[in-house]
Amino acid sequence: MKVSAIIVAAGSGTRLGLATPKAFVSIERASLLLRVLQTIGTLQALGEVVVAVPAGAQKFARTEAAVAGLQIPVKITEGGAERQDSVRLALMLTSAEADLVVVHDAARPFATPAMFSTCTAAAAQTGGAVVAIPVADTLKRVERGTIVATVPRDGLWQAQTPQAFRRDLLMQAHERAMRERITATDDADLFERLGIAVQVVQGSALNLKITMPDDLRVGEALARFASPR
Repeated sequence: MKVSAIIVAAGSGTRLGLATPKAFVSIERASLLLRVLQTIGTLQALGEVVVAVPAGAQKFARTEAAVAGLQIPVKITEGGAERQDSVRLALMLTSAEADLVVVHDAARPFATPAMFSTCTAAAAQTGGAVVAIPVADTLKRVERGTIVATVPRDGLWQAQTPQAFRRDLLMQAHERAMRERITATDDADLFERLGIAVQVVQGSALNLKITMPDDLRVGEALARFASPR
């Protein structure tokens, strides 16, 4: 099956407290975007990559793609106001010949090639799949700083990326979201609204999302641990 990848790299990184857009923040001398590009460059099934970046960052993204040494077409587009907008804009640039689209956040620089391969294989069978991990912590519902309920965690999973879908169905999901003004924080949510089951494949707590300064410090430690000695 033909697979296209979308890398969502248009976040501002405001919560990191840095002036650099998040995808271009470095961990151990490699930007988050570069790390993701190097990982997906190992996937033999991948036919192209579309990267959504902040306004004015296209040149920097092109440089990172060159450093990654990708041997497949790389398309760079300006992202939208929200993540959902960025995915939709990038989706429009994916090849109509692609059977599957795998969507990944540049903010998760430690996703492994196996996560991408397992997720796309599952999506090829079911139409949609996401990498996720079971919720480990006790969850509390809070109102005005006070706990009002404990939420049972049985059956609860924390969604990550990559997430992979049949391209035609993902297009339908985003078109419906535009038409009905639906907002979602991930593509699986939009996909579920079509009434199509989304399969879950095992992720990892090491598939860290870089959002806050503490995440960056943990990421630095992970990168040092994973680097060749």
